[in-house]
Order: sequence, then C-alpha cells, then structure tokens
Amino acid sequence: MKPKNRRIMGAGGPVEEEGEEEVESKWPPWLRPLLQTSFFVQCKLHADSHRSECNMYCLDCMNGALCSLCLNFHKDHRAIQIRRSSYHDVIRVSEIQKFLDITGVQTYIINSARIVFLNERPQPRPGKGVTNTCQVCERSLLDSFTFCSLGCKIVGTSKSFRKKKLCMETEGSDSESLNGASSGSGSSSKSKIPSFTPSTPPPTAAATYRTAKRRKGVPHRAPLGALIIQY
Repeated sequence: MKPKNRRIMGAGGPVEEEGEEEVESKWPPWLRPLLQTSFFVQCKLHADSHRSECNMYCLDCMNGALCSLCLNFHKDHRAIQIRRSSYHDVIRVSEIQKFLDITGVQTYIINSARIVFLNERPQPRPGKGVTNTCQVCERSLLDSFTFCSLGCKIVGTSKSFRKKKLCMETEGSDSESLNGASSGSGSSSKSKIPSFTPSTPPPTAAATYRTAKRRKGVPHRAPLGALIIQY
C-alpha cells in the first residue's frame, strides 16, 4: 500500500506531492528514485576495489547507486552514468534524452559535453539584469528555458504546484493592490493634514551679518582697569 503523501527531493526543497498517481503516469517510474539517490559513495559490495565509487544507475532495477563492478549483474539493462559538477549531480544530455523528455530544462556545457542537473541549485538572490528564472527555485536561466533541473521540472509541471503558484500570485497581487490603496490614501490624507507647529522663520540679513561677524571676529576682552571700582 503506497503512502498518500510523499516528498520529492530537489526542485525548491522537499515538496509534497498530493497527486502521486498523476506523477507516476506522467513520468517514468525510475525518475523519482533516481533524483532521490545519493551518488559518489563507496560501494558496500566492492569496498576493497579502487573502482568502488557508485556513479551508475540502472533504470530497469531502480535499486540505488551502483559502481562499475555492479554493472556485471545488470547486463542488457538500461544503465546511465552520473557525473559531478561543483558538488552537484549531473548527467549528459546524450544519455538522458534517450529515455526522458528534457524540454525546458537548461543545459550546460562542461568538459566539452552538454549536461543537465538532476536537482535544484537555488540562488540566494538573482543577479542584476536577470529576466528569466526557474519557475520553482528561481535560479537565473537563459530566456529559452523554464527549469534549472530535472527535479524542478517534475515539481513545476505538476497540477498541485501550478495551483499553489496561481494562488500565491493571486494573493500577492491582491495584497499589493491593498497596500497601494492604503499607502495612497495615507499619503493623500497626510498631505491634507495641517501642521500647527510654526515653522522657523528664515534668518534676516542683519542677523546673518551679526552671526558671521561674531564667528570671524577676534573676541575683545574688557581691560583690567574696568574691574576697578571707582569710589
């Protein structure tokens, strides 16, 4: 019996999927387990070998990350190789596009090979002049792409996410209009409120002249004779 609520890693953080049947029918069954798999760990079966790094995945068995020696037990199976770029898991476009439609996912060229990222790479703040971002994690993208990774495409194309995003955009526009109306009325009412505090009059020419003279002039002290009291 499958749980009703599950979480997909990546794509803007863990996101609850209510329509699991929708995801299962829309995407291949191996895609979600692939995105949730931890790669580049040591293989428990071949720990003594120098080729024990797990960077392979069998799309038919879906039994976790595999090392190159484990592939001997997966002959004639669809296996893909996961690579690393800046501590993030990537896969070559030439491999993944055989089994999955990656339309809308931004591709990158690394070591002369075109790749896509498996999961999200959120940015704290988009750079200046950015006109297009990932619909899920808001990472900067080229104008011709919609998602930054495969994980973001899964979440971003789900009905539950689109519905939630539509509600957030509607609430945001409503709050902005209310804030604009309140600030506009506040500013207009503020401008109409009279001020009962008298304003400081501008300094006169004579006062300015006296102040300047007092500041620039040398102070004159009373002579000592002035202190003698005459009888």
